[in-house]
Amino acid sequence: MSKFVNIILGLLFAPTLMAQVDSAAMVAVDTVAKIDAPMPVIEYTLQRRTYEIADIKVTGADSYEDFVLIGFSGLAVGDKIEVPGDQITKSLKRFWKQGLFSDVKFKANKIEGDKIWIEIALQQRPRVSEIAYNGLRKTEQEDLEVKVGIQKGGQMTPDLADRAKKVIIKYLKEKGFYAAEVQVLQFNDLNHPGYVKVAINVNKKEKTRVGHIYITGNEALTHNQINHVMKKTNDNHILNLFQTKKFVAEEFEKDKKLILEKYNEIGYRDAIIVADSVVRSPEDSTRVDVYMTIEEGEKYYFRDIKWVGNTVYPYEYLDAVLGIKKGDVYNLKELNKRLNEDDDAVAKLYTDQGYLFFNVDPVEVHIDNDSIDFEMRMYEGKPATINEVNIVGNTRVYEHVVRRELYTKPGQLYSQSDIMRSLRELAQMGHFDQEKLVPDIQPNVEDGTVDITYQLETKSSDQIEFSLGWGATGLVGSLGLKFTNFAIQNLFNPKSYRIVPQGEGQTFSINARTNGVYYTSASISFLEPWLGGKRPNSLSANIFFASQTGYSDRYYQAYENLYNNYYYNYNYYGQSDYYQQLQESEADPDKYLRTFGVSIGYGKRLSWPDDYFSFYGELSYQLYMLKDWPYMILTDGNSHNFALNLQLSRSSIDNPIYTRRGSQFTLGLKITPPYSLIKGTTDAQYAQMTTSEKYNLLEYHKWRFSGKVFTPLTPDAKLVLMTRAEFGYLGHYNKNAKSPFETFYMGGDGMSSYSSYSTEYISMRGYQSGSLTPYDPAVGRNMGYVYNKFTMELRYPISLEQNATIWALAFVEAGNCFADIKDYNPFNLKRSAGVGVRLFLPMFGLMGIDWGWGFDPINGSKQYGGSQFHFVLGQEL
Repeated sequence: MSKFVNIILGLLFAPTLMAQVDSAAMVAVDTVAKIDAPMPVIEYTLQRRTYEIADIKVTGADSYEDFVLIGFSGLAVGDKIEVPGDQITKSLKRFWKQGLFSDVKFKANKIEGDKIWIEIALQQRPRVSEIAYNGLRKTEQEDLEVKVGIQKGGQMTPDLADRAKKVIIKYLKEKGFYAAEVQVLQFNDLNHPGYVKVAINVNKKEKTRVGHIYITGNEALTHNQINHVMKKTNDNHILNLFQTKKFVAEEFEKDKKLILEKYNEIGYRDAIIVADSVVRSPEDSTRVDVYMTIEEGEKYYFRDIKWVGNTVYPYEYLDAVLGIKKGDVYNLKELNKRLNEDDDAVAKLYTDQGYLFFNVDPVEVHIDNDSIDFEMRMYEGKPATINEVNIVGNTRVYEHVVRRELYTKPGQLYSQSDIMRSLRELAQMGHFDQEKLVPDIQPNVEDGTVDITYQLETKSSDQIEFSLGWGATGLVGSLGLKFTNFAIQNLFNPKSYRIVPQGEGQTFSINARTNGVYYTSASISFLEPWLGGKRPNSLSANIFFASQTGYSDRYYQAYENLYNNYYYNYNYYGQSDYYQQLQESEADPDKYLRTFGVSIGYGKRLSWPDDYFSFYGELSYQLYMLKDWPYMILTDGNSHNFALNLQLSRSSIDNPIYTRRGSQFTLGLKITPPYSLIKGTTDAQYAQMTTSEKYNLLEYHKWRFSGKVFTPLTPDAKLVLMTRAEFGYLGHYNKNAKSPFETFYMGGDGMSSYSSYSTEYISMRGYQSGSLTPYDPAVGRNMGYVYNKFTMELRYPISLEQNATIWALAFVEAGNCFADIKDYNPFNLKRSAGVGVRLFLPMFGLMGIDWGWGFDPINGSKQYGGSQFHFVLGQEL
């Protein structure tokens, strides 16, 4: 045939085809019922004819390979098809279903005999060249770009536009914009044919907030109690000051469940919300009012509780552990907690004895009026044995150093408590990110074993301290290095060196500080936490030296003149600079206090009363060398301090940096030989002694107690209350030989401008440094022999990341220092309160700043209290 007639393979005119396809297919076929060019004549009134496809051609789809589209059509050269027929209709449906084409046509370009030449004419949907968001903040746009699914270079389809609208509206509703409107518009890109520019216009409108909440039918719970139970749907009541007021439908549904859970906790197991509605507030179009009708039902109580399937523990013991008695108010939440969740739950009894496959199912078996009988149907199973203990992610310390801290060993019975204790010990090592310590427990029911994998993320805990500052005596500099993974065994193993030999988890520290001629100190310390490598017995050693130089007589004369001029308001101005210059230059090398010390200690982890206890003993020697030193009772001579330090402590904290739960208690005693008692020195003999002779051999007994308790206040254990109590007492064997060293210096941040080995600094925020140290008339100096302090501190983390742990705190403190035990009064306390922040960096340790306000006067003056800032470096206040 030489004449071409356009044919329509969708065939609206073929009654036989119309009987075989649905209405959707009919619409698809209709889109190709157009005459574009002369085509072969087909008589639709006659019977269908069968043709063999001679060729298939694809046009209008340059972005796709022809063979891909031909294969997708389901047709192939050589296939026999009926015209009109179902094969073409099905092929059309395939293309339309993909949504990638705005027009699909099937054409018969040629028919010869029983052969047909087919053209698939497609029109691609445009691609996206630009995307513009209007009406959103930058952070909102960044959040949505990933979710909406419209991407540059990708095809733009109606479904994609609809999906983008739904995603954006849902996102904005979650943020309280309940009436937001979204438009997705397309504009042809004149510079890029086949591409469109997409504009996403957002009108967020006002945030939809909760106006009033109206509740009816409630008697067991007050309106305020129900309002407080809801986490996200709250009105403007004062109790909801820190809670969100925006309305989000999904959160409202969750809050309704919380209301019913609260009712269940107080015995109303049948409570339901029979009706609820949300209406636009007549007072404010940006607010909605929430209405709820509650049907509380009857209040129920526990009656009989029976245990079924228990063979390990008798029912009397299980009843005692459960702690729920006949007549107690029905509380399913509390029942589940006592069965499975609490630290002393019934399930814990079994899992600590190896019964990893234990399960208990509480079943209500009978309801009689307001009483409910329960059966605790138990499956104990068999004890599970630990098969493998794997360690993954450790790249810092030798594996045996990690394994010795674990309480789970292959061949032992599985114990949940051992798992938790192992995690605690791993955290205490300081080499791993405590926030990511998660065990992977893989039980094998068939052979009754379990594999445990500790997934660790290594972090560096070595620290460096370097600081430069300017003080009254000039430039002050310090340098400190602390290596927490030292390995003294590898001193001659160059491959283990990372500055120093590493791998064994030992601690090696070196510190130095100086400001030139006035002060110099240096110290070296070493700690082996597992002496011998088999038991957690520690060995520590420390050596230090410090030298302080006094001012010349010329300096003191200048100071006296300056004071007199200031006091009498005579010729003062201009002389303070001269005094400052003297401070920086008038060092007298013939006036000094030099201290040399060495100590060695041994620690042991105890198993009684429990294995959280430890004992530490230390022998120490300090030599104080003084010459013309006017700041102490002893001005010239040497003092020898031989002491035995004994310390009993218990620590169960979960994390050494940001602690959430647990406690720390320490009782310490530091004693010297009672030389005066041994020699029988009398008061008359002491009266004839010089101060150098009296304090040649120091004698004292020093008692210290410290206790800290950490209590999580929120379910996620982020908000933590830390309570602390401290007490210290420096006693004597003879009243004539009270030690001028080892005394307490209280007030301020607890840090001296220079390190001191002769006085113990005690912090008391809100007061100036040392201002709470009392004046001792017996010696004519400020010296503290007794102190106590109490602290309550509320903490909340800002960041718990490995590279920086940051938390904010608010505190109240009370404490005081006394010159004699006879003056001690535990109720005579100086009070303070304030706020602060802490920053822990693995490389630099703990740092922070506190602001405190001291409320009480000292010696009748308030100049030492009031507003005070305190800096923290390396120690906890």
